[in-house]
Amino acid sequence: MGAAVVALCTGALGACSSPGAPNDAGTSGSSAPASKPVPDPAGRKALGAPQVPAHALTGYWQNFANESKVQKLSEVPDAYDIIAVSFADLAGERGEVGFKLNSKALGGYTVEQFKADIAAKRAAGKSVIISVGGEHGKVEVDGGVAAQRFTDSVHKLMTEYGFDGVDIDLENGLNAEYMTRALKALHRKAGPELVVTMAPQTVDMQSKDSDYFKTALNIKDFLTVVNTQFYNSGSMKGCDGRTYQQGTVDFLTAQACIQLTGGLDPSQVGLGLPTNKGNKDAGYVEPAVVNQALDCLTLGTGCGKFTPEKKYPTLRGAMAWSTNWDAAYGNEWSRSVGARVRAMR
Repeated sequence: MGAAVVALCTGALGACSSPGAPNDAGTSGSSAPASKPVPDPAGRKALGAPQVPAHALTGYWQNFANESKVQKLSEVPDAYDIIAVSFADLAGERGEVGFKLNSKALGGYTVEQFKADIAAKRAAGKSVIISVGGEHGKVEVDGGVAAQRFTDSVHKLMTEYGFDGVDIDLENGLNAEYMTRALKALHRKAGPELVVTMAPQTVDMQSKDSDYFKTALNIKDFLTVVNTQFYNSGSMKGCDGRTYQQGTVDFLTAQACIQLTGGLDPSQVGLGLPTNKGNKDAGYVEPAVVNQALDCLTLGTGCGKFTPEKKYPTLRGAMAWSTNWDAAYGNEWSRSVGARVRAMR
């Protein structure tokens, strides 16, 4: 994913011109009202920003056009609790990020309309965040100065547009030490309602020794959710050491299990999936399979060959790349998976 034109054709969140993939580019100081905390009916507490529902559906919104459906933020279905605007990218010196609305590609969607739609979504209890990077993102936070630039520039975007926080989707690697420093500084600056999400590729969350996993654990006290991209991966080993093929319920549950047993709170784990039916060879699964995986992980029912040793009723939920591809297929994915996530509350 990148600030200009990015892709999910071969391995990630992003946009591309072929049918099988996506692509391109409140907090303190914001005028939009903050949402009230959403309590879990069973009294369970989710970690991260308190205004985000204990079980939430995340969707990436494309700031570019491809074969999916161009949409305004106001057209994103209510099923999505967290909307990640894709993408912010390198905007100057190392570590500094910027964002520019692609009004031309979005049919004349103006900055004023965009900001008003962010405010309206927030008033409706949704969180709108800025996603940094993408498959072709060029942001590097690998030193103290770069970390400070990242913190300051992200906070500036939050203040300017009314974003609730940031999503980290740096698919070309990150430095755990300095990304941790940058995000902790941003949390101090923005306050406890800062929403921080991450969208690592499957391989980035295979081991606690990876920089992505380290970063997630380093910010566990305020991290909202890690929505790992469970696609474009091929076959990979699950938490039981066995190999599972992507595009199956076992792949989703056995991969999520690595994070659930690796130190993250269940409320910080989400299942990231594509909504483009053309991506079947890259890991697309029907909504019913996503719901089956959610049932397996939270209730212990509907599992395939792999069954987790524990149930995780506080699992955060699921993520869609993207709301635009979902819309291209009549929002079937968010209707089905969104209903399942709401039923978890």
